[in-house]
Amino acid sequence: MAFIEAQVTVIGGGMVGAALALMLGRGGVKVVLVDGVEPTADFGPVADTRVSAISEGSRRILSGLGAWSHIARKGPYQAMSVWEKDSFGKLDFAADDVKADVLGHIVENRQIQWGLWQELRQCPAITLKAPAKLTTINEGEQSLMLSLDNGDMVSSRLLVGADGANSQVRSQMDMPIVFHDYGHHALVATVETELPHQGCARQIFRPQGPLAFLPLWQPKQSSIVWSTVPEEAEALMAMDKADFANQLRLAFDNRLGAVSILSDVQRLPLMARYARDFVKARVALVGDAAHTIHPLAGQGVNLGLADALALADKVLDAVAKEQDPGTLKVLAPYGRARKAAAIKMLGAMGGLKTLFGNANPLVKLMRNVGLSGVGSLSPAKGLFIDEARGMAVLEQLETLQEKHQIFSH
Repeated sequence: MAFIEAQVTVIGGGMVGAALALMLGRGGVKVVLVDGVEPTADFGPVADTRVSAISEGSRRILSGLGAWSHIARKGPYQAMSVWEKDSFGKLDFAADDVKADVLGHIVENRQIQWGLWQELRQCPAITLKAPAKLTTINEGEQSLMLSLDNGDMVSSRLLVGADGANSQVRSQMDMPIVFHDYGHHALVATVETELPHQGCARQIFRPQGPLAFLPLWQPKQSSIVWSTVPEEAEALMAMDKADFANQLRLAFDNRLGAVSILSDVQRLPLMARYARDFVKARVALVGDAAHTIHPLAGQGVNLGLADALALADKVLDAVAKEQDPGTLKVLAPYGRARKAAAIKMLGAMGGLKTLFGNANPLVKLMRNVGLSGVGSLSPAKGLFIDEARGMAVLEQLETLQEKHQIFSH
């Protein structure tokens, strides 16, 4: 049992919470990071089913924090191919289109978390509490008093909820959410295909929902995200692996030949959520605690890492000026900017789902012409690629580095 005084306490040591804690700790902020499980390196030969499409912007954040060098299994992709089933509409991107080496990387979430924790353990300003869980929050004028289930007490100027879609921080601090049920379930699994993926991320839009094959570090292994209506999801989950694999091959237009399932298949109901407010006095939300989006474009973790970068910027500025980092004056600009970014992404994902879920022949013709049109227009194509590569975050990263020198080169 210990009493700890912190400037910032982060609840949740996943990818976003760990990245934020590391940014703040590198900037000399006294941080306590709390997580229910301490990450371990017990990675099996088959990739975990939970992966993320790491944009170039996010890769530079992870690289600057030193975490990227600890990640052994990275699936770089140099191309993206998007098409609609039973139609002529298609869109192909290549890294060469913007004179880049890669468009992004597919990486297991636990590999990213492990890489960040390797660096967290070396940062003297950070106190790690894992396994431990937050139990109660008592509000004072100048700080919050946090009780952990291991008996420790933490006095903190700022509390950050990085504890996922079912955030305890958000719930205990009475920060309501707005949510929308997409009416879809995602089936995720690790698969092996007859043909190599050749570093191309592929996605087909079916009437029931999109199906993505995301290239892993092994040349014939991919992570699949199959988004579909609950009835089809239930029928697919009832199949044995051989039948499921055959349905998967057919749904994917046989693009990579025969498929075999290497992992269990997980089923996840899909909800769009965002907190009505991302901040209140002494509290801020980041990542899935603040917003969850449809996995259509694999942008969830990139949005969360951009949250971490934006919040770190405000907190480090405040601490450098000897201001209280938990005040609304410090936190409100972060809340406004990141809520706007999340709503923009939620709107884009919801619009795409609605557009591609519409079976009207005229709508189908329009979207096919649109897809093919973007593919043939170089400026539009470049904008799409830059968005997918997360290039907007780089200016923010460079500004933060100029002011606080928290990233290594």
